[in-house]
Amino acid sequence: MRYLKFFVFLLPLFVVNQLSAQQTSSNPKMQWFADAKLGIFIHWGIYSVNGISESWSFFNNYINHDAYMKQLDGFNATKYQPAEWVNLIKESGAKYAVITTKHHDGIALWDSKMPNATTTAKNSAAKKDLITPFVTNLKKSGLKTGLYFSLPDWSYTDYDGFTRDRKRYDYKQDPARFKKFQNYFQGQLNELSNQYNPDLVWFDGDWEHSGEEWQAKNILENLRKVNTNVIINSRLNGHGDYDTPEQGVPVVRPASPEWELCYTMNDSWGYQPYDNHYKSSNMIIRTLVDCISMGGNLLLDIGPKADGTIAPEQVKILKDLGRWTNKHSEAIYGTQAGLPDGHFVGKTALSKNKEVLYLYLDYKTKNGILLKGIKSKINKVELIGNKTPITIVKLNETDYFLDVNESDFDKDVTVLKVFLNGPIQLSKEKQQTISLATLFAAPQHLDLTNYNLRKLSYDLSSGVNIFQNTNLTADGFEFKSGIRNVNPKVNNWVIKNAEALYKTTGGIPAGHYQGNTALSADKQTLYLFVEGTPTGPIAIKGLKNNISRIRIVGEGTMLPHEIYNKLYWSKIPGIVYIPVPKDKLDPELTVIAVLLDSPIDLYREKVGAIESNL
Repeated sequence: MRYLKFFVFLLPLFVVNQLSAQQTSSNPKMQWFADAKLGIFIHWGIYSVNGISESWSFFNNYINHDAYMKQLDGFNATKYQPAEWVNLIKESGAKYAVITTKHHDGIALWDSKMPNATTTAKNSAAKKDLITPFVTNLKKSGLKTGLYFSLPDWSYTDYDGFTRDRKRYDYKQDPARFKKFQNYFQGQLNELSNQYNPDLVWFDGDWEHSGEEWQAKNILENLRKVNTNVIINSRLNGHGDYDTPEQGVPVVRPASPEWELCYTMNDSWGYQPYDNHYKSSNMIIRTLVDCISMGGNLLLDIGPKADGTIAPEQVKILKDLGRWTNKHSEAIYGTQAGLPDGHFVGKTALSKNKEVLYLYLDYKTKNGILLKGIKSKINKVELIGNKTPITIVKLNETDYFLDVNESDFDKDVTVLKVFLNGPIQLSKEKQQTISLATLFAAPQHLDLTNYNLRKLSYDLSSGVNIFQNTNLTADGFEFKSGIRNVNPKVNNWVIKNAEALYKTTGGIPAGHYQGNTALSADKQTLYLFVEGTPTGPIAIKGLKNNISRIRIVGEGTMLPHEIYNKLYWSKIPGIVYIPVPKDKLDPELTVIAVLLDSPIDLYREKVGAIESNL
């Protein structure tokens, strides 16, 4: 780092945020789940034959039901190697797996003995039970077993629902017929529970009926007769143990103590050969970190082919994920949600005793890492993966600079382990804002340019703009700071990035972007402050607006963007990813302007299950 070794005591800087209490799970049965952090979801079924949407394709009349069911003839599983699946899942770093035993199409992947059940063992070209060998290998490996089970069964003749436009009957008018269905699916659940003794049952489709109509209490009672510690997800009409946001990475931490984001690698749950909209391994790793930092789990989906093989794109992501989780395991499993916003530009997590703070950096920097508002004494800092000791410079009673050699950064996310002298304590003092005199002061014994510009960006994000009463214009022309002996690097940076300073207001709330932000006076341009060199495209969550254009402030380069996990029928926005060319990054602090189609509109509501899939 170019100036860290010269740092001396600076004026105190404090932050307002307090650490909310983070406890180990209050329910002992949930502890393994809370510690796991990563699971693998498996959507496998006859829909992989044609490569179409699971169940929804006939429900939405994209294909008629008879044509959909003919896929049974092509579902052969000839190359299915359950032991290899489990080895790959374990290599990824996952601690549990959830496999579809039966989706909404009603086809059971185990040898169900319930009358009139459609199964892969009896009705498909595979002619075998596909669940038993997988669960056997899963248990042998030490991974936890999760079974997905659809409550609706759109193919079963005694279920009321069939397609979007057609119902078989009104269950209120024919309760005896609906009772036949209740007995049927309860019988299938009892088979799964008794045969496999799952650690977790992952229900889906509860929106079609009430908990009473699903006999939810009876379901729980029967499952717990076999395993008193079985965990149930949230999709049983309020009778579950944890929340399950789907596809949309939460902006605000879910209220449930335990939660799990179920998430696809591309845009499809099952195998679809023409869906090449895969997220990069870097994006997936950063999404896992996002979940960890909010105290949740990532349930990452794969969709095997009809022959039982897994697409190479999916295998690569799992192996890349495994590289990162293996290197950083101590900063993943058994951690708790991290610090509130304002202490560090990046994600954080804490050990259970709160005496270790983990800092996740998805960028590389020569300018040092700023950690603010930590009242606890820092004993030492290590780089996870090679135990390299990190130079610590204490700026004042609560703020620190940490120096990492550029060659030591991980290609995806670097993790620093901060050892504290006790459970972490945060400052409650209000942070002092930087003044024009301090910002523009010419360096004396050390160069504080980068430190001061980062401080400026934090103030702007917090709604404090020290340029409001100056002659600064949007183009920076003829700007005079009024300070003698100005720092030329700061002066040049201010003129270059004047539009992000001129009449801008406070930025967007925490959770949408991991760095500092500001908004134009009309709220239609969002300014993103980018520290260092990002390891992948920068991300914005929860942006409802359409984007008109994106450019680098002060030098005009237009940037592309790509949106992932935006479902066109859903009000939940996807994630905007913006690649920033390395050769266009400012050596001090880069500013990106995102022009919107209207004043900024953000999504901060709860992300739940997708109840309609058009």
